[in-house]
Order: sequence, then structure tokens, then C-alpha cells
Amino acid sequence: MKINSAIDYCSCILVKGLSFILRPLPTAAVLFTGRRIGDLLYRLDARHRAIAHANIKFALGNGSAPCRIKNITREFYRGFGQSIIEIFIIPRVDRKFIDKYIKIEGYEYVEKAFKSGKGVIFAGVHEGSWELYNIICKSVMGFGFSLFVRQQDKFPRLNCLLNSFRKNQGCQIIEKQNQTRQLIELLEAGKPIGMSVDQGGKDGVSVEFFGRDASMASGAVRLALKYDAIILPAFYTRAKGLKGKIIVKPPLEISKTGDSQEDLRNALQKLVLVFEGLIREYPQEYLWTYKIWKYSKSRKILVLSDGKAGHLRQAQALAQIVSRYFREKGIAAGHEVAEVNFKNRFFRAGLSLCGCLTGRYSCQGCLRCLKVSLRQDSYRLLSFAKVDIVISCGSSLAAVNYLFCRENLSKSFVLMKPSFLSLRKFDLLVMPMHDNPPRRKNVVATQGALNLIDKDYLNLQAARLSIRQGIERDRFNFYIGILIGGEAKDFRLDTEKVSQVINQAKLAAERNNAGILVTSSRRTLKETEILLKREFSNYPRCKLLIIANEKNIPGAVAGILGLSKFAIVSPESISMISEAASSGREVIVFEDRVGVKHKRFLGRLSRDKHIYLCGSDKIGDLIAGRKEGPCGLLPLNDAEVIKKALGRIL
Repeated sequence: MKINSAIDYCSCILVKGLSFILRPLPTAAVLFTGRRIGDLLYRLDARHRAIAHANIKFALGNGSAPCRIKNITREFYRGFGQSIIEIFIIPRVDRKFIDKYIKIEGYEYVEKAFKSGKGVIFAGVHEGSWELYNIICKSVMGFGFSLFVRQQDKFPRLNCLLNSFRKNQGCQIIEKQNQTRQLIELLEAGKPIGMSVDQGGKDGVSVEFFGRDASMASGAVRLALKYDAIILPAFYTRAKGLKGKIIVKPPLEISKTGDSQEDLRNALQKLVLVFEGLIREYPQEYLWTYKIWKYSKSRKILVLSDGKAGHLRQAQALAQIVSRYFREKGIAAGHEVAEVNFKNRFFRAGLSLCGCLTGRYSCQGCLRCLKVSLRQDSYRLLSFAKVDIVISCGSSLAAVNYLFCRENLSKSFVLMKPSFLSLRKFDLLVMPMHDNPPRRKNVVATQGALNLIDKDYLNLQAARLSIRQGIERDRFNFYIGILIGGEAKDFRLDTEKVSQVINQAKLAAERNNAGILVTSSRRTLKETEILLKREFSNYPRCKLLIIANEKNIPGAVAGILGLSKFAIVSPESISMISEAASSGREVIVFEDRVGVKHKRFLGRLSRDKHIYLCGSDKIGDLIAGRKEGPCGLLPLNDAEVIKKALGRIL
């Protein structure tokens, strides 16, 4: 409290001092000072500059080059600096000043409104030189003007000083604490008031603003509906120097259907669209430095793809978790996939280096490094994208994710370690425990690889696979799914081991009247594929054999898991084991020589009862012991851990 009091006291002295210094100066000198203050703020106020840039790009960026967005942002700051400095020349504003500098467009609507005998509400948005605009309205229009302002409780001295400037020019101040009674009295007396319709906050009404729902203040429309007042949309724009123009639009047409909430929403939407058109024409005038769509009931998620199916599935799984989190909050969320193609490996490495060297706000409005490094179709897709969250998997896309999110102020979510980029650059990192992730607020450690597997997805893919392949679910007591991987880093699947697994699976199928469903992966070795075809092509209990390198079926793994009671999985594929462990099936991973990281992964899942880890010669006995009763394993569920992290981040 003492700090605020000191700031209030110093600010009040500063404003009085500047007012004393600037009043005698020529108008041109005062305006020059204001624009230079704007340039200084543009340089120093990095956070709000970034918000303004992202907002302008979202609202006006279709087809606009990054440099144009940057120029609009700079001009906005210059106008903002001029608005600040214009506070000090309020005492100069008289009829002579107005005749010299101000032009009014649409004054006939004002005259007609006052002749009607009804209350008049001048509706505006946060734009232009708000202080001069209010004083000009009073002086030019020739009537008493009541200004609705928010009292600055933290800075009472400064609040009183600014209000004194306004009152000296004839404005009546309506502060928020007494707003309702005063506003009603004025309207019933047929007097005009001024109110803003943007920045609705938590209590605002959601309407479309530049193609997306935003919270808008509904007070002006509510009063107009209840007290039959006339709403005149008004907008102030600068021409050159102090020369400006007040644009008054025709009265808002308000329909009354008997449904008060729908009437309110429709009228507010019409009013907002009027201002949207004016802002498009004069974008440098609007106050872009607040989070316009913060209370939007929709979110857009962009998933970046490096062309690797496993990475894409993990990224889509995270997008699915995020979408569910938003739905639980009453917010609609959907995701799109954008494939990212680099020109070559050299440019991919160079972009990672750029990502390391750039600061939080330094590259906004440029995108040159992305344009140079990516193929034209990928760059164009990203430059036009308007999203809230960007998700990528794999180190090659980490720099693209970071740089794109800095441009748009999107949330940046990354799966796996992001190469040599600092972890602090990202809002959320999802890393498996076997990679030994560091303990940080933005890092979430998962037991396995994220995947799309859940009950609904399994049922859907199982139904599709059954219909497509003609698999009869009730022909056998149960099905045994076999998921065979192949070659990986420091691992080569032993064909003899696979042969032993096949024999054990066949033995279990014969003893228990079970069917068999088999799929290989794209990494499966040729000799293993030959073995699978020799053993299962004509085997009557095998109702599905997929050789992925010859003919893959989308969603086959999930379909097999959905149809099977048991799933036998080779030990080298973390993603495939994670999918199986998430399915709620009896998952058997046969042992083989794997690296240290895989040993940690398999050991943890086995200890936590997500999988059975056994020798390839013990599979038949394990199936015989688990064929009756419910599943003895716990489904792997990393989604809950991630949801908790989302609560902190979003």
C-alpha cells in the first residue's frame, strides 16, 4: 500500500510538472514529444508490444506481410504516446481549437437523436485520443456530456487530478461505484452519456469480433433496451498532427422480440460489427494491448508434423488431452495438422541455432528464418495460421514451434527433449521418465509415450477392422493380438525369438480355442516378415495378418487391441508398448536384449503392473493362467498427470 501511495504521489507531481512545461509549447512540439514517447514505449514495453502485434495479426493478418503488422503496431504506439501527451493540452481545448483541428462526420445523426427527446448513449471502444475525444464531444456537440470512468482506487491523487482536467472542460464524471443510479437519471432526463462496449471481462457478453467470439461490455445495450435510449456509435481518428475526425454512425437499430437475452446479444453483435469495420479502416487507433479473446469460448490447436507417424500420433494424443481439458471448462477446442518440410538438413540445423539465439520477443514481426528454412507451402501455411496452442513432437520441430509461437503469442507444447534449445523457451514439455526429465514447473514426466488409445477409440477401430476384414468376434473364446516391431537403435529383433513367440501363441490358441490377429511394423526386418507369412498365411486360427511394409491399414494396432483379450508385443517399440499398456488388455512383452533406456522403461511398467514381462518360452503358460476373470493389469494413464499441468499453464 505504501508503494502505491508513493507512486501515486510521484505520478501526480510528474503530471503537474509536465503540464506546466508542455502547455506553453507549440502544438507541433507537444505532438512530436508524444510520438517520441510512443517510439520509446514501443522499444521498452516488450510484453504489451507482443500482445498488440499478435492481436493485430489475428484480426487483420490474412494476406498481410509480417512487416505490415509490425508497422501498424509501431503506429499504434506512436498514437498511444500522443494520446498520453494530449492530456496536458486539455486546458487549451476551446471552440477556436476545435474549429481549427476537428472535423465531424455524421453530425446530422446527433441532431436527430436529440430532437427525439430520448436519452442518447454515445457508444465507443478504447481507441484514439480518448481524453480529447471526450472533451471535444462536449464542446462541439453543445451539450452537457457525462463520462463513465473507472475510479483508480490505488492512485487517488492522480485520479482526482485527471478528473479535474475533465470537469474543468464541462464533463460530468460518472464513476463505477455509483454508475447505475446516475446513468438512469441522466437517460430519463434525456441527457447524453458516453460508454464503451469492448473489454467486457468475465461478466461480458460473448459476440463475434474479427471472426472469433470475444467478451464485450453490454451495459450500453442493456440501458438502451430498458429505457428506450438511442445508441450512436462514435469513433475518433487522427488525420495529421492534432487534426482529427469524429465519425458518428447512424443510430443502432434494436429489435425487441420478447427474448431479452437474444435481443441483447443481437444488438451488441450489430454494434460490435460497426466498430470492427471502423477498426479495419483505422487499425492504428485501437487499443490492441490487452488480451482481446481471453474469455473466448473456443480454442484452436495446431499440431506440427515432421512426417513420422509415431511422432504425429503422440502429438495428436496431447492435442486430444488438451481438447478434453477445455471441454470440461465449457470451451470448444479442435485441432488441425500442419506438415512441416525443411528445404534440407542444413536449414533444419540452422533454424535450431536461430531458436537458441533468439529472445522471447526479438523475432516477432520478422519470420525471415522460417521463410528461409522451410519449403514455401509449409511457410505459407504457418504464416496464415491463427492458433492458441502449438504442439510438436521430436527435436527437429522444436525451433519451428518456438519461433511460430513467439510470433503469435501462442502456447508452445513440445513432446520429447527439444534438441539443444533451452527448456525455458516452452510453456509445456512432455518427456517420458526413462529419458530422465529435469524437475521443472513446465516439465511433465510420463510413464510411457502418449497415444490416442482410450475406450471409445478402441471400440471404434475394432468395429472398423471387423467390418473391413470380416473378423467374427464370437467365433473364438477370445483373440490374441501379436504386435511385432523390428530394427531400432542398438536393437535387432531376433528371428529365432520371434519364432518361439509364434509357437507359444499358436499353442495357447489351440488349448484355449482362441483366434490370432497379427501385424508387423514398417521397421520389421524382411526375414521376420517372411517368417510371419510362412507361419500365419494359411493358419486357420489367424484371422488377420498385416505386413505393414506391403499393405498397412490405418488404425490397425488399435483395432487389434480392441478385439483382443491378450496382446503380445515385441520389446523395442516404446510407442507400441505404451499403446498396448493403455488399452486395458493383458499385455505380454517378451524379453530380449535391449538398451539401458528400454530396460528402465520396461522395468517400471512391469513393477507398476501395466505389463507382464516374461521370456518368450513362458507366454503360453501366462495366457493359460490369465484366461479367466478380469484383467490383472492397470491401464497406463498419463493423461491425468498432463491435465494437472494444464491447470497451471492455461
